[in-house]
Amino acid sequence: MRIHSRAGFEAEYPFPSKFFDLDGLRYHYIDEGQGETLLCVHGNPTWSFAWRNFIKDLSRDYRVVAVDQIGCGFSDKPQAYEYRLARHIGNLSRFIGGLDLEKITLLAHDWGGAIGMGAAANLPERFSRFVLFNTAAFRSRHLPWRIAVCRWPLLGPLGVRALNLFARVALRMAVCKHERMTPAVRTGFLAPYGSWHDRIAILRFVRDIPMSPEHPSYPALVSIEERLTLFVGRPMLFVWGMRDWCFTPAFLDEFMRRFPQGEALRLAEAGHYVFEDAYEEIVPRLRGFLEAHQLRE
Repeated sequence: MRIHSRAGFEAEYPFPSKFFDLDGLRYHYIDEGQGETLLCVHGNPTWSFAWRNFIKDLSRDYRVVAVDQIGCGFSDKPQAYEYRLARHIGNLSRFIGGLDLEKITLLAHDWGGAIGMGAAANLPERFSRFVLFNTAAFRSRHLPWRIAVCRWPLLGPLGVRALNLFARVALRMAVCKHERMTPAVRTGFLAPYGSWHDRIAILRFVRDIPMSPEHPSYPALVSIEERLTLFVGRPMLFVWGMRDWCFTPAFLDEFMRRFPQGEALRLAEAGHYVFEDAYEEIVPRLRGFLEAHQLRE
């Protein structure tokens, strides 16, 4: 069993690791606190480390579960694996069933939005509330050039896997408050991605963005989009860094169109890594949202 070093970021991420078996692959997760379940699902190129400030605060009153997708964080990183949207959704769905999680409040960011909403569509009876952070769960024609170049046959593997540029550059381009990227925080974000081998999922996530009907993951995304109607009327909170160049405010507008009952926390001075730029503002609003929409027995 591989031991994952936390050297340099122990205080930032002090949580004991747990693992769920997926056909012999280890699916890493954090499980802290007791009470109603808050399920945190990360995007690319992050991992459960992104939720650490939420886990520290909210686990005082809730059960906070944060997963690492296969290929990400402290989960196994197989090289011959179907890193596709449908597989990630299936993995999360199996994890939810395996732990028998119920009355879930989903917290999801970036790719975690599509994955989390896909799992919710598979298991709608297990989900109660939704908090989505700078994400999408529907088709879009928007693909920033900074991501598009990472899909090119030669530049993609060179930049993403050889030089780790996608993860490294995100620590500057995805945040507005650069002073928060302390050495410990930077180390934490990059720790699971220290080699060509360990960066496979970062590249595969980028390549798996379905921009046309011919893409293998396009049907999965369409299925998620079509089943979003299952959750019209459910409590929804959209937390948005308004300076995000990737999931721009236009994505928030589309969510609000689809979920007119939803609430929005618009953070003018936050970027894509909104959980870094504005967690002090987000946590109180999130607590208020959970208390205002208490779950029935």
